[in-house]
Amino acid sequence: MPFKLSEESQETPDLAIANARNHSDSSSYTDFPDKTERTPPVIGKRGAVQRSEDVTAYLQVVGAFFLMFNSWGVANTFGAYQNYYESALLKDETPSRISWIGSIQAFLLLLLGGLLTGPIFDAGHLRGLVIVGTVASVFGMMMTSICREYWQVVLAQGLVVGFGSGCMLLPSVAVFPQYFTKRRALATGLAAAGSSLGGVVYPTVFHELQPKIGFGWTTRVIAFMMLGTLTIPLAVMRAKVFPSTRRPLFDFKVLRNMPYVLFSLGEFFGFMGMYIPFYYITSYSLAKDIANPNLSFYLLAIINAASIFGRIVPNFVADISGPLNICGPFVLFCGIIAFCWTSVSSIGQIIIFCLFYGFFSGTFVSITGPSIASLSTDLSLVGTHMGMSFAAASLGLLVGNPVAGVLLDSYGWIGPAMFCGATNVLAGICVVLARVSKTGKVWVVKA
Repeated sequence: MPFKLSEESQETPDLAIANARNHSDSSSYTDFPDKTERTPPVIGKRGAVQRSEDVTAYLQVVGAFFLMFNSWGVANTFGAYQNYYESALLKDETPSRISWIGSIQAFLLLLLGGLLTGPIFDAGHLRGLVIVGTVASVFGMMMTSICREYWQVVLAQGLVVGFGSGCMLLPSVAVFPQYFTKRRALATGLAAAGSSLGGVVYPTVFHELQPKIGFGWTTRVIAFMMLGTLTIPLAVMRAKVFPSTRRPLFDFKVLRNMPYVLFSLGEFFGFMGMYIPFYYITSYSLAKDIANPNLSFYLLAIINAASIFGRIVPNFVADISGPLNICGPFVLFCGIIAFCWTSVSSIGQIIIFCLFYGFFSGTFVSITGPSIASLSTDLSLVGTHMGMSFAAASLGLLVGNPVAGVLLDSYGWIGPAMFCGATNVLAGICVVLARVSKTGKVWVVKA
């Protein structure tokens, strides 16, 4: 359904007040005169001003798309590296130890992006965060290309790339409340689709080039692609306003908000199990001799491709029904699908599994931000509340995949499948309880 950005690019009263502040020392800040001193525009110029604001709002979606493409998108690519490391570069290491690399990368992405970079963004350094994130991510991938030992890969791909991705995450979500009011969830979903597309493009590049030019140069090609696409957000992204006061890292008062606590607990369980199929679906297909190595590799791309639609379509509905009404059922479906994982035994079944799991998991990942905003009791601290909740999610993401690897070694494929299903169901229950705690036992209500 087409939509006009002019509806979303209008300022809220809070943003209008904050516009009066002078942040001339920030290269990423565009100063606006105080409304009391603003001369009413001529009617002929009003349309031109509005169109300019529309274009600026649209460009924020484009810039955020490529930030997601190179932060979450790179994290979603680790399943391809996991399979390669198990069979070649780090074949002497267990799958559990190898998965720690991707878990550390994703953990830092959420911890830094959700919690620690907030005060930096509030101080007016959006462009600085993007620059540091770009340099660190590209440098980390370049260093990964020359790694030969396990500890080297942990430092380069786990820590350095994770740090860079974390610096880029917050700018990709923090600008939308400044430009969008009515279709914020849809704008967030469109930007979040970049992470899914990155999870399709980068694994495909790795799979096609690695046999031809080797691991080193393939990883360098990916690094150069990251550098090229990250010039787009550097060129177009700018924050409209910054808070008049810097927000704190923690708000202990929100811990008395039971819907918020329940949802954050749901995030912890959800991210603990959500990415297990992303890491292990290729290995499962090869171990069970379901598909040939070429098709088995592309199962990761299929999951990520399906999650593109899962990040856009339900977010469009969420603007009408409310994000909690979408989030709870969808993550429950993820758990049910995960419980069916070990019954998959043919090519058709595994493709259907990837399509359904990718779609429903994509919704949970992209709708958490709007859900937290709907639960926040103080909109001036919504960034703090979002960061605290993402920190809980990062802890789940850190331990989930390595635990799945240990269960795989101990119990076979039934272990990670049941663990994935159980954590997703627990997450869904927590989200549903958060919704009930907020609205009461009312079935038809926007939440």
